[in-house]
Order: sequence, then C-alpha cells, then structure tokens
Amino acid sequence: MYVGFLFAVYSVIGNDVIQTLGTFLTSNKKTHWAILWTFASVILTATLVYGWYFYNGDVSYQRLGNIPLPEKIMWWHLIAPLALLIITRFGIPVSTTFMILSIFSSQQIIEKMIIKSVYGYGIAVISAFLIYLVIAKSFESKKSIANLEASKNIKFWVAAQWVSTAFLWSQWLIQDFANIFVFLPRKLSLTELLLALALILSIMAYIFKSKGGKIQEIVNKKVNAGNIRSATLIDLCYGIILFIYGNYNSIPMSTTWTFIGVLAGREMAINYLLNKKNVKNSSKLIFKDLSKVSFGLAISVVIVYLIQYIKFL
Repeated sequence: MYVGFLFAVYSVIGNDVIQTLGTFLTSNKKTHWAILWTFASVILTATLVYGWYFYNGDVSYQRLGNIPLPEKIMWWHLIAPLALLIITRFGIPVSTTFMILSIFSSQQIIEKMIIKSVYGYGIAVISAFLIYLVIAKSFESKKSIANLEASKNIKFWVAAQWVSTAFLWSQWLIQDFANIFVFLPRKLSLTELLLALALILSIMAYIFKSKGGKIQEIVNKKVNAGNIRSATLIDLCYGIILFIYGNYNSIPMSTTWTFIGVLAGREMAINYLLNKKNVKNSSKLIFKDLSKVSFGLAISVVIVYLIQYIKFL
C-alpha cells in the first residue's frame, strides 16, 4: 500500500504538476527554485489540510467516494504508476486519472471519467479560443508585450500571476489528490497526513530544482508562455474551467486533457488573429499535443485490460 503511494506520488506529481505550475516556472525562471517551491508548498499544505479537516479525513474531496480501496494491494496495482514513471521520462503528458484510478475503478466509473474528461477538453478548447479571440490583440501582440515591458504595470502582473497560480494550483490539487492518495485509506489519520505531506513536498522540491523536467517543454513551446502576463491569463483561464466544470460533480476527471485543451484553444486564437502565417505550424503542434495525450489514454486502456487479465490468471 505504502509502496504504491510512493510510486503514485512521484509519477503523478512528476507528470501533472507542470499543468498548473509550468507557466509559473517558465515566467519566473530567474527566481530561485526554493522560493517558488515554498510558495507552492504553502498552497498545497493549506488545500490538503482543508480537505482532510472538512471531509473527515478524506483528502480526495470525495473524488474517491465511488472507488474503494482493495482489501489487499497486489503487485499488479503497481503497474500503472510504474508505467507512468517511464512515460513521463519521454515527456508524454499522460492522463494520470485514467492511468492510476482505472485500476481501482469499475467499468461504469471509468466510462464516466472518460466522458467527463473528453467534454472537459472540448470545453477548454472552445472557452480558451473564444476568450483569446477577445483579448489576444490587447494582451498577446508583440506591441502590447513590448509596451508591458516598458511600463510600470509589470509589477501588477507579477502579483497577479502569483495570485492566479495560487488559485489554479488549489483547484488542480482538489481534482488530482484522488490520483495521489488512491493507494491509501480513504480516511487518513493525522500521522498519515503529515507523513504523506512530507513525502509530497520532498518530491516537489526535486521537480522544482530540476525546473519541471521533460513535460515542461510542452509549455515552453507555446506562444509567449514565458511572458508574465500571458502566463497569468493561461493560469486564470485554466483555473476557472477547473473550478466550474471540475467541481460540477465528484467524478474524477483528467486535468491533463483540460490543460492541453486550454493551450490548444489559446494557440489557435492567437495565431488566427496575430500570426496567420503560422496557423499551419500551430495546427501541427496542437495535433502533436493531442496525439500525445491520446497515446497516453491508449496506454492507460491497455494497462487496465492487462491488469484485468492478470487478475483472472
């Protein structure tokens, strides 16, 4: 059980943390990693303790209510987090929700997770596209970015980004704590909570020190992702979608698909309005990202069926 939790923590955080903190790391690359880690750690600790206290020890915010912990954790339960560790090394943004939770879930819950996640991707693409159609010229053009760097408003956007990151980070954690804690009892004691928190923060420190690892490259390739204002708007857009759609019900969903959807919708709108010559290349990049998460979903499905087969051997 605890070995499974260790693998789940490292694999989930290593793969998923860049969804929420990737733009934060990119736009604050001159800030020492320890400061960024401390900031993220405070938000994580507050969100975790809040859920533990108000949900009577359930840190998953009831996302695991329909996914019981098996009486005995078998060796094949570790296949998913181990596979996730390997895939993350190649920079493929896999859905940890499908990869980790599916091995504990019924067919009905798996179907609901997939449907909610696919809808989440569509909502994210459309929402981001419409939002950036309105704001792209004012906030993403070369002229507006140059004006920002020359003005005194940069301090406002620095503060705004830290606030938007805190909001997004908390919303992501509410969704993904289920993936991290699926190997542990559904109600944690205070000792279990503190030990789990210490492990999570330690792994986060390693990821922050390594500047995000391979998955960070997806964020770095997007238009203006390193700009403080652009990063703030991405975080805010993503956070609002998670807050509204992610909390619509307690069914777990893939935040990876939502994240890729936000980046895709944003990229399409910016290039459509400001850089029509790059629309073709942008489409290829979006298709490549979608192919990666689809590949990750396919791997998840294969692993689930493999485990189901092993169960009956």
